[in-house]
Amino acid sequence: MTENRAYMQKFAMHFGTYMGVFWILKFALFPLGFKIPFLMILFFCLTMAVPFMGYFYVKSYREKICGGSISFSHACIFTIFMYLFASLLASVAHYVYFAFIDNGYVIETYTAMLNQLFDTNPVMGADKELFMEALDELRAMNPINITLQLLSSDVMFCSILAIPTALFVMKRAKSKPIENGNEMPS
Repeated sequence: MTENRAYMQKFAMHFGTYMGVFWILKFALFPLGFKIPFLMILFFCLTMAVPFMGYFYVKSYREKICGGSISFSHACIFTIFMYLFASLLASVAHYVYFAFIDNGYVIETYTAMLNQLFDTNPVMGADKELFMEALDELRAMNPINITLQLLSSDVMFCSILAIPTALFVMKRAKSKPIENGNEMPS
């Protein structure tokens, strides 16, 4: 079992690195999407592809490392580890972006979009103060706080996502027939 845990950590880091690089490239589309709407659509489509990538990586781990069978708990822990390593790698890029590149661009763009929405839609005028308070709280956050907030939300959502992924990936070992005709699990 110790050898199995070492393999699990090694391959969770391996696939988590691939996933993290994907998340970094995907995140680069987010601020650009405010200027070019197609990139924002591409960002959301790539975000929807994350669970399918996770499924593919866990299935590859099951087939190549686990010999074609994996328990639910093993698959769930592997998936959580993989997403955790991806989240840690993406957090480095988030910090670099918000500390050195952003300079308040995302918050100011959201503020301008909300002001335009409230000006063109008078029905939502009652909610304007609530949204502006939320944006003021975001504006007061430093890059470390923003990065930690994104990291914690990534870990939470991906931990929840690990459960259905593990359910789809788990596969019991095939039982071996014995001489008297009864099957015995391997």
